[in-house]
Amino acid sequence: MHPQTGAAQIVEVRERVEEIVIPRYVEEVRPAPSIFAATQPETLLRYGVPSEWVDEVRRVSEDGLLDLAYHLPAEAAEALLQLATGVTPPLPKTGDETADPFEHPDAQRRFRMVRNVEELAAALDYPWERWTVFLHPVQREAVERAYNGPARVSGSAGTGKTIVALHRAVYLARTQPDARVLLTTFSDTLANALRQKLRILLNGEPRLAERIEVQSLDAIARRLYELNFGRPRLATTADVRQIVRAAAQAVRREW
Repeated sequence: MHPQTGAAQIVEVRERVEEIVIPRYVEEVRPAPSIFAATQPETLLRYGVPSEWVDEVRRVSEDGLLDLAYHLPAEAAEALLQLATGVTPPLPKTGDETADPFEHPDAQRRFRMVRNVEELAAALDYPWERWTVFLHPVQREAVERAYNGPARVSGSAGTGKTIVALHRAVYLARTQPDARVLLTTFSDTLANALRQKLRILLNGEPRLAERIEVQSLDAIARRLYELNFGRPRLATTADVRQIVRAAAQAVRREW
């Protein structure tokens, strides 16, 4: 149980290894400046940094931040990454010592309390395909929130941003019966994977699936171009080489 937030955490234990160092003359190497040296330990604790890692966080440089974040609980890693990029996330409320640490929203990212044998049996029997589109209660807030304009959901790798986007598309299609929803990504591979997850998520709701389009940005841009201008003529390698050669010759003539 974290002493400030009250959330149950899985904390990687720090091991201290002391080495006997023989003094010798070496070239002085100045360490990179720490990005959290001025941040008070109490503030880091409020953001969910385990007490065992506070000193390490206050020493870390920009080069080592991503490696360090990998060893921290998700809520602490996300807060540090935001602080490092100039964003000050709101300080969470101090936890209640009498509250169940496993009911804390941050703890619910990591733990699912099983209340009886029936729940355990249902979890073990749940198909793996369904677990891949599982939406955690903490993530549901981002999915169902009413936004006044563009919104950005940020988080470290593996925190479920893609699943949140998938559920958001389904939520919009379900709550707005006349709307069509476009979900885009930079990768054709990821777009294909999202389509498969969408079929799992919308099993038994084919009408809803018809109103959700999942495409890569390149694919949707090509489709829009063809609808408005016809089939595009894409430049080949030879075309690009000829254009670059002509531009180079023009520059030489100007010189």
